[in-house]
Amino acid sequence: MNYINLIFLNVILPILILMAIGVFAQKKLRLQLGPISKLLTYCFMPATVFLNMYQAQFDYRLLSQLFFYLLLFSSSLIVLSRLLSKVLKIEREESITLKNSISLMNSGNYGLPVSQLIFSANPLGVSIQIIVLIFQNLLTYTYGIYNLLSATKSAADILNSFIRLPIIHALLLGIIFRLFNLSLPTFALVPIEHLSNGFVALALFLLGAQFADIKLNLFHRVIAWSLVGRLIAGPALAFLFITLLRIDGVMAQSLLIASSFPTSRKTATLALEHDVAPELAAQVVLYSTLLSGVTVTVVIYLSKLLF
Repeated sequence: MNYINLIFLNVILPILILMAIGVFAQKKLRLQLGPISKLLTYCFMPATVFLNMYQAQFDYRLLSQLFFYLLLFSSSLIVLSRLLSKVLKIEREESITLKNSISLMNSGNYGLPVSQLIFSANPLGVSIQIIVLIFQNLLTYTYGIYNLLSATKSAADILNSFIRLPIIHALLLGIIFRLFNLSLPTFALVPIEHLSNGFVALALFLLGAQFADIKLNLFHRVIAWSLVGRLIAGPALAFLFITLLRIDGVMAQSLLIASSFPTSRKTATLALEHDVAPELAAQVVLYSTLLSGVTVTVVIYLSKLLF
């Protein structure tokens, strides 16, 4: 129990404090969040992705095992969410919210900072989380968009949106530098390190600011089942596939922790953009993020205990 308390105090509580600062700042200052989000997407996150891939001692032979796991894990969540949707016999817009909220995780603003705090002494753990982040972005701009407006969004448009993501370019550059053992000069490396160091604070500040205007309403059954699917079933399925594939060590820890992250904030953003139950989607993101303070703490503890 003492170890769980330490995890909460040293990993989760700092995250919640940074998010609370974001909420407070947004309520008082009424910041324009769009430019901050773009700054995060185009500067801070790519710097973090590149630096972690550049510094990681990564066995690229494990990539096939990692991608196989991600396919199994994501497919199982998609099947689970579709089954729940049919069993509950919910309306179309609610069904879309349920499917996306269970299948899509907040691997960027939430997951990457958590991984950086946990694996600060082991770049491999963060690098694995970055692969998960890239995969989740692909899933968001394919399956997530398909759920929202499959009739109007072409495959070419979806692919174009994904290819234009800055983190994809940063990931490829990081892999190239790592594979060919290339070194960055100090004048280039230092600015990247400064940007990377600012990522955690800005990402969590922005996440909190986005929650500032969301009101806590009465619980909806879609919210309840979304929380069960994302925060409980997700880690349970991850543990099953990690065990079946005989993944161990830091890779197993990183994947189990990554499976426990709350619903992606992009589900609410996309729902608002396309006017598909935006209030319900925002509620799911808020509740899952709040409750993840407890569930993620437990999963971090179990990952250290089991692997």
